[in-house]
Amino acid sequence: MLACLFLSGSCAAIDTSEPFADPKLQARYLVLTHELRCVQCQNESIADSPVEIAADLRREVREKISSGMSNQQIRELMVSRYGEYILFKPRWSARNALLWLAPGLMLIGGGIVGWRVLRRRRALLTDDDTPLDEDAGQR
Repeated sequence: MLACLFLSGSCAAIDTSEPFADPKLQARYLVLTHELRCVQCQNESIADSPVEIAADLRREVREKISSGMSNQQIRELMVSRYGEYILFKPRWSARNALLWLAPGLMLIGGGIVGWRVLRRRRALLTDDDTPLDEDAGQR
């Protein structure tokens, strides 16, 4: 068990590329690689993923930044190749509006249902004049 714990550290992503000479370009690179999802690992950014395709994507992001592309152009290029899935924070669109609105709608719907249930229970209690059978509880 200890061997597994110590060996698990070797699975971390290692970015072997040299940092940009310009700190602004390096900051852009870090932001973009943390915004893009690894297409193989699914819940890791390409910055954190140890798989080969993530290394290829990191290399491509580096090349596109060096060639002068903006962050938005790089995002659009990646989305055109891999779909909206590659973005950790998907864009607002009519296609995914229900996904964004569903939690709020469910909360409102649950609140309305809860309010109606409580209102009906209260009405049942005020309409019920039958006395409690005290002997039934002692049997």
